[in-house]
Amino acid sequence: MIRLFETHRIRQQRELDGMWEFRMDGFEREYRLPVPGCWEQHPDFLQHRGKGTYTKKIFITQAGNVRLAFQGVSHTADVFFDGEKIAHHYNAFTPFSAIVGNVAAGEHEIKVEVDNTFGMHSALHIPNDYYTYGGITRPVALERVPDVYLKRIEFTPRLEKGRWYARTEVFLCNLSAGEKATAVRTELAGVKAVQEVRIPPKTEAAVTFEQAFDGVAPWSHTKPHLYLLNAVLSVDGDEVDDLIERVGFRTVEVRGTKIYLNGEPVYLKGFNRHEDYAVDGCAVSLQHMVQDMDLMQDMHANAVRTCHYPNDDRFLDLCDERGVMVWEENHARGLLLADMQNPNFEGQCEDCIREMIEQHYNHPSIVIWGILNECASETDEGRRMYQKQYAQIKSMDLSRPTTSATCRHFTDKCLDLPDVASFNLYSGWYIDCPIKERSDQEMDWMIKSGAQNKPILVSEFGAAAIYGYRDRSRCKWSEERQADVIRENLEVYLFDDRITGVFVWQFADCRVTEEGEWFATRARCHNNKGVVDEYRRPKMAYDTVKELFANHRNGE
Repeated sequence: MIRLFETHRIRQQRELDGMWEFRMDGFEREYRLPVPGCWEQHPDFLQHRGKGTYTKKIFITQAGNVRLAFQGVSHTADVFFDGEKIAHHYNAFTPFSAIVGNVAAGEHEIKVEVDNTFGMHSALHIPNDYYTYGGITRPVALERVPDVYLKRIEFTPRLEKGRWYARTEVFLCNLSAGEKATAVRTELAGVKAVQEVRIPPKTEAAVTFEQAFDGVAPWSHTKPHLYLLNAVLSVDGDEVDDLIERVGFRTVEVRGTKIYLNGEPVYLKGFNRHEDYAVDGCAVSLQHMVQDMDLMQDMHANAVRTCHYPNDDRFLDLCDERGVMVWEENHARGLLLADMQNPNFEGQCEDCIREMIEQHYNHPSIVIWGILNECASETDEGRRMYQKQYAQIKSMDLSRPTTSATCRHFTDKCLDLPDVASFNLYSGWYIDCPIKERSDQEMDWMIKSGAQNKPILVSEFGAAAIYGYRDRSRCKWSEERQADVIRENLEVYLFDDRITGVFVWQFADCRVTEEGEWFATRARCHNNKGVVDEYRRPKMAYDTVKELFANHRNGE
């Protein structure tokens, strides 16, 4: 399942989930592996890093143009159709697609060469505090598209004097060698509109609808009302394609030190969550996504941060449905200046931001775009890169605020750049100190260093514990100490009027890479700071968070 709602009624689409033929470089044996899936779930590749090839035979019943849509391949993919290369893509966490024109009816072969190795070719996937899995890790679909087809939709609502308006942009692509006369019809909440447009050959075009909507219910974290936006494309009077998006009427804005949703201040109470499950790897099943959502909401969370990369559309669909506010960020974590000077860094970040926003623009749950977690924001060159990425986001979306999480305490040079300031601070774990005293130091410095008159979020705090390890001395790595540290932090942060949201690090334990330095400070080769473990078994801290989030009603 690619989305949690029907996206087409005219366009023919079939999902290619299932068993694919697989060969790993350096292994003689042939395998059959599931898609979506991670090859680390097979006993021969439990921690294998390398290159492998997935192959699948498909049968096309009717000649025409074929679109292959990949939601995620980790981390680099080269795609071939009947032996001809049709796509190259880098980054495990963003989607991509390829068109093959004039495909004959009959049997055809799809081959995907997948690479999850580290090296200079990969500036973002590096040895890190989470694991870079290998495989076709998110769903794949095969679509039959006409010569002119609907590429995507951007829906931007706004509220003026109590009335809802929206701008809807529909993007079209003409694959043919001739100009096409087309009409685009949209329908949303009972409001219909049609526009005609002529598209030159081999080009893309867009049509824009500006409309008022009376009687619609807004999307919010307490009442997440959703609507289907249906776009239908006609060519020479015949309906040839369609695209359905699910949208919500809501606004997000920053005023002074608060974040406002539909004009009302909200307080974000949430978790940092990695896409990682013990038996799934990063190819998290829908069932396990739902379980994660159930557990977080049981703890009275109203927000989630997609650390440290764009998430699966299905998880974001769940956030839309349940009113969970999302901080989604691009893929870059803990990079030093030398890492950011990799010649591939800026281009790979630019691609990630573009693909993230284009794919996820219509999710009403996304209320913040984030970049560059814990990167070299204390340097002049780093500041240039932060500025460039914030500018790219603003060029694509002015309807959401921006932020990035810093750990460059007292040295950060970029706090004036985002709309919202955020900091990661592990008082009581890495730093044994009075929580309130250290928090006041951090807040005073941030306000004097560019975050004055801005909302401030505590983007990470927490402590590690091994599931089941109890100790009456409450020593570090015990469940007791983790619960104590989280309680002490929350009792400060939740009641500091200068703070407008907190994100516990982290929801669930996740695997880390053995390469590099991370294994030395991560018992079991896992980041053990989850309030549940990798199997989602709750630790003592689960009830601590549940209690304190429940007692803090601001933003509910």
